[in-house]
This record gives sequence, C-alpha cells and structure tokens, in this order.
Amino acid sequence: MAERPPVCDFGWKAPGFCLVGVDGKTHTLDQLKGPNGTLVAFICNHCPYVIAVVDRIVRDARELEALGVNTVAICSNDATTHPDDSYDNMKRFAEQHGFTFPYLHDESQDVAHAYDAMCTPDFFGFNADLELQYRGRLDASGRDPAGPDVRRELFEAMKKIAETGRGPKDQTASIGCSIKWKAA
Repeated sequence: MAERPPVCDFGWKAPGFCLVGVDGKTHTLDQLKGPNGTLVAFICNHCPYVIAVVDRIVRDARELEALGVNTVAICSNDATTHPDDSYDNMKRFAEQHGFTFPYLHDESQDVAHAYDAMCTPDFFGFNADLELQYRGRLDASGRDPAGPDVRRELFEAMKKIAETGRGPKDQTASIGCSIKWKAA
C-alpha cells in the first residue's frame, strides 16, 4: 500500500544513529554528515518505487557530494517478512546499482521510528547544522520512468540547502511502499 509522509518540519534536528553498513563497518550520523548538508534516504531493495528511482538517487548523490552534501541510505524493513530486504540482499542491491554512499541496516527499526519514516523512499534533507530543510519527493515520476524534462526536485532542494542552509518552502511529499514494521 502506498504511503505519503508529511512535508517538512523545518528546523527539526536529525536524530543520531549508529548502524552497520553493507561494507561491514559501523557508521554514525556524525561521521557521515556533509559539510554543507546531509541527505538521509530510507529505501529498501524490493519496493517498486525505489527500484524505479534508485539509479537517479545514485546520480544525485554523486553530484551532491561535489557540493559538500553527503548521502546515506537506510533499510529498516523487517527482513523476516520481506527477505528481499535482508542484509545480504542489501549488499547485492548496493553493488548492483553502484552505490557510492553508505547503505545501512536498521535491523531494530529504532532509527526509522526516531525519524518517523513512513515509506520507501522517504527523503530527509538536512543543512550543515543537521536541521531538516527538505522532506519531499525525488521528482514527479513516482514509480514511472522519468521523462527527459522531469524537474529534479530533491537535487535542486539539496543544492539550495548546500548554498543557503535553507530548503524550498514548496515541497511535495514523497510516495512509496510503507515501511514493513516488525510485529508488535
């Protein structure tokens, strides 16, 4: 079922985390934050919305790095009920798509809860002070192929954040599959 998260709560501080990446190393938000901003993307391996945009996420992350914005992706789905999102499959997915950024496993789902992440993909764009400035979509394509003139909303927002510390006032919420929560 498709979910839509709320739009940006400007100034909300990014909760810290300490998670294992597909590289086998432990990563913290403080280690990963960029000098001009940080993009935290909740994704997974099996969601058709993520699959449709993953190569554009990789492209944007590469271009944002040149602007001093670091990207980190987090998978919080319950791999027991959704084995496609297991740690081993995360490794394969990152390699298959040429991730140039950390892909972290939130097995406990504590980080997804702390961020109030709702769907995959769910993007959180922070400024250099780790204050939320963007919680919107990648672009208007959803899970369809992007046309040649599709506006790169996420990239443009993060570029503005890198340059000014502030995100755009007008944002359109992302849409994607709900996070697969563990049974209570």
